[in-house]
Amino acid sequence: MTALADAFRAQAQACDSLGSPFMARLCTLLAERLAPDSPLTRRLFAWQGDLTPRGDSVPLRLAGALHALVLQGDPLAEAYPPQQVDDPTLWTAVAGAMDRQQGFIDRFLDSPPQTNEVRRSAALIATGQWLAARHGLPLTFSELGASAGLNLNWDRFALALGEQRFGPGDARLTLRPDWQGAPPPAARITVAERAGVDLNPIDARDPAQRLRLLAYLWADQPERLALTEAALAAGPPLPEQADAIDWLQTRLATPREGQLHLIWSTIAWQYIPEAGQKRGTALIEAAGQHATATAPLAWFRYENDGQSPGAALTLRLWPGDLTIELGRADFHGRWIDWRAL
Repeated sequence: MTALADAFRAQAQACDSLGSPFMARLCTLLAERLAPDSPLTRRLFAWQGDLTPRGDSVPLRLAGALHALVLQGDPLAEAYPPQQVDDPTLWTAVAGAMDRQQGFIDRFLDSPPQTNEVRRSAALIATGQWLAARHGLPLTFSELGASAGLNLNWDRFALALGEQRFGPGDARLTLRPDWQGAPPPAARITVAERAGVDLNPIDARDPAQRLRLLAYLWADQPERLALTEAALAAGPPLPEQADAIDWLQTRLATPREGQLHLIWSTIAWQYIPEAGQKRGTALIEAAGQHATATAPLAWFRYENDGQSPGAALTLRLWPGDLTIELGRADFHGRWIDWRAL
């Protein structure tokens, strides 16, 4: 078995665990049937470095390219959800698209996958409610790894937990995760400023960039597509293009008297090099030493901690350098196990 096949099989397992049986099928077929018989496939088999999601995410690059073709009306769409076809038919359609669209797919492979999972805003809404109830101050947002900036608008979305609802009455979209635990306290959210950063921010006003964003959503998960379209319609702010830690240093240098400065990342911190993580942590901790009751600092991480299930929801809060384990959440925000008191 080749490294490429191993990467596709690992991606198949991950997609299955994240509720995408179609992507699991597709990646399994690619693991079993892909052969180095064209310039495109030879490039894939000769790929240098880490092919997995912790590296170059080659399986997701190829799957994203194929979905982009579907979204543009390529005949491959006849074998994609919501159509139901057997494995031989699906493989014939995929192989045909890879032969017919080699140039497009080859160019698509050049850039790493980039998503902006809107359902993670459910955890941000809950955390924002908790912080607003505790401090009663306007919030300043600083998001690290903001992608297209969709989650910078979380205060304009709603969170529905049974009959209880958080968020504005005219919310642009409503999130309904499977929820365990007590609901967060209800509080009024006021945002003083919102800003984010990304090494390669997505400007969704550009049709090509918008296509890339949507292509990395999975074809058998139409809810994700609908939520992303709704979030795009809400007019997200365009993140700045910069190194996250350099940008953060500048953000932390600005006094925020009368505001709570909320720094966050959602499945992004792990992609910052280790030296950058150490520097970023030191910068936040140093800023925390100057936080006061009228200018508090909060650092929220929705990140993979190597444990399961899902990701850890961790909040550090100054003054006092408190660490609050808020709970855990699915990587795509499908469920939240909320443990904050």
